[in-house]
Amino acid sequence: MDLSTPHPELPSVATPSVLPQGASTVGLSAWADIDLTAIRDNVAQLARLAGDADVMAVIKGDAYGHGLVPVAGAALAGGATYLAVAQLAEARAARAAGVSAPILTWLYPPGADLAGAIGEDLTLSAGAPWALAEIAAAARSLGTTARIHLKVDTGLGRGGAWREDLAGMLVDAARLEAEGVVDVEGIFSHFASADVPDHPSVRAQQETFAAVLADADRVGLRPRLRHLANSAATLTNPSAHLDMVRPGVSIYGLSPVPDIGGPTHFGLREAMRVTARLIAVKDCPAGQGVSYGHQYVTPAETRLGLVPLGYADGIPRHASGVGPMQVHGRRYTIAGRVCMDQVVLDLGADSPAAAGDEVVLIGREAAGEPTAQDWAAAIGTINYEIVTRLGPRVPRRYLEES
Repeated sequence: MDLSTPHPELPSVATPSVLPQGASTVGLSAWADIDLTAIRDNVAQLARLAGDADVMAVIKGDAYGHGLVPVAGAALAGGATYLAVAQLAEARAARAAGVSAPILTWLYPPGADLAGAIGEDLTLSAGAPWALAEIAAAARSLGTTARIHLKVDTGLGRGGAWREDLAGMLVDAARLEAEGVVDVEGIFSHFASADVPDHPSVRAQQETFAAVLADADRVGLRPRLRHLANSAATLTNPSAHLDMVRPGVSIYGLSPVPDIGGPTHFGLREAMRVTARLIAVKDCPAGQGVSYGHQYVTPAETRLGLVPLGYADGIPRHASGVGPMQVHGRRYTIAGRVCMDQVVLDLGADSPAAAGDEVVLIGREAAGEPTAQDWAAAIGTINYEIVTRLGPRVPRRYLEES
């Protein structure tokens, strides 16, 4: 292998294999069913909650593990008018797959192929002076107008311009728009604590954003799309809806504010259901150590079941001993350490389980199954991480009906 070969100009976005519609799962170790109808209906529900605001559906991270292109279609069918991905490579992959709707993308380094992005009719975020300058240079090289959204930092302390950089960017953007080099279609920002609706930073960021919009107006910028509300703000803070809301995790039927309510509380339903099959069930005496390090020892005679998924598939290693799974309607937690390719369940001596039986890892709240939120609560993280980390070795099967 020639390791000196340069990377391709447009890196591919790794995606899992896809099972044909209605394909049998016989013989599969595991699979994830993705309910596209649920995604469509969730977006429609979010659009209702958004009132007069448009919906920009966030499909970054391979649509939070659900599949970039299928989810794009479902979100648009549900009423989204805009799509958003973080990485430029994902935006270009969506275009290459035939997604023609407006797409905003905001993470790229200096020297990125912005001319190619502009040529593919992508909307570029400008969150720093260098980014605005490089977008303008790329647009001039093409003799065209680049559509941009200015990203401002209203207090998150992450991406986006603020203070002196922002003041200068607003002036420069107005000048470039007057020249026809850019079209400042939007200005946006991102909340730090929208999942805690009464946190003082929420109102402070809204007030800062309003001040930025006033500054933009004074220099002659009048963006058509002002957007600030993520999933949490879309669900809990109508005053932040403005011209467009930008939901992410909620379009997949996951609650960004589980302390307030789960998906059913907001009229949403989970789109992902992950199922595996037991590949071995064996009787085991009391006192038997299980998995690496024997961190779990059977307290009594029991039956052990082997589930062929591990941290290479996205099962968090720190879910050892606590990750929830369900077999024959009974809830279990992982016995011992999570391995790269497998985990073990202590099924109990009376379990009727056999090799080939289904194991539900991630299911639906309404059905009493383990959920992404249950996993998140068990290991001290958020449900976003649980679904997004599901690996490409788990094939996806897309369902058009619930």
